[in-house]
Amino acid sequence: MRAVLLTGYGGYDQLQYRTDVPRPDPAPGEVLIQVGACGVNNTDVWTREGAYGATEQSGWQGSAFSFPRIQGADIVGRILAVGADVGADRLGERVMVNPTLYNVSGDGLFDATYLGSERDGGFAEWVCVPAENAHAVTSTLADHELASFMTSYLTAEHMLNRAALTAGETLLVTGASGGVGSALMQLAKIRGARMVAVIGRGKEAHLAALGVEAFIWRDEPDYAAALARQLPAGEVDVVADIVAGDKVPALLDLLAVGGRYVTAGAIASPMVTIDWRKLYLKHLTLLGATMGTQAETRQIVHYVASGQLKPLIAGIYPLEQLVQAQQAFKTRSHFGKLVITL
Repeated sequence: MRAVLLTGYGGYDQLQYRTDVPRPDPAPGEVLIQVGACGVNNTDVWTREGAYGATEQSGWQGSAFSFPRIQGADIVGRILAVGADVGADRLGERVMVNPTLYNVSGDGLFDATYLGSERDGGFAEWVCVPAENAHAVTSTLADHELASFMTSYLTAEHMLNRAALTAGETLLVTGASGGVGSALMQLAKIRGARMVAVIGRGKEAHLAALGVEAFIWRDEPDYAAALARQLPAGEVDVVADIVAGDKVPALLDLLAVGGRYVTAGAIASPMVTIDWRKLYLKHLTLLGATMGTQAETRQIVHYVASGQLKPLIAGIYPLEQLVQAQQAFKTRSHFGKLVITL
């Protein structure tokens, strides 16, 4: 089959497009999916660069990584074969894949692994996944549109659930023009929340169309003043941060008493210095979040099937142009999702 192999940590030269990769066979409890499309994510880039290790190169879990590896987590396609213990009635199903591989019973996330990281993913014509991770979907959206949702929106839904965002509250999102950021906006709107976006200049029109009420430029010297000019209260109930870096103290200042700060990324920098007194004097809650549960996956599929989520596509690339897709991703000049089609 055609596939792109990650052969080691490093630059784009570590991604090799091949046409002679053996097609996998489904093990018991698995299904074989003919891949229609697969989204590009930050995890793909950081894993290739070995950026998850604190002191040495490593994979997503910060541990040893096995090469070669087929990356790609946002898989959409059809089930073409099933392993033992999987009903034949699943053949032909159109599915969206939850890339989270749970290693314990239920939806345990603490020792979970990831498609495209600890086992082969969807930058290939075929992929095998656990049957319970392949969620049937009925939708008029094209494969490349469906492949824009799962990883980003599952991460975002889990963040909002961790922070317990409710109708009428104000949510501030960093990195709002990216995949997870724009997902947070759409999911917050469904919950009836008011939305504030921290973005680079020139991307506000896209977010205004999603219902964002206030904008703070990423290079704004005074976040509090910028927010106060647009929202009378000048405070937010929840910060959903996927950027981290030196702006974290300014974001903590924007939280109202009893506010919640949830994070699922550190694109700018994983090292942050804050005034610890802000936490206890304002009774703030700090929350970490990553991936999501099967129940949250089903919720995302429901939102997609019911038309409550809009696909935000920034670019479409054939499999043999995965390098170009990752190069475009690294510029962070796009709005929405970059997708590989097969």
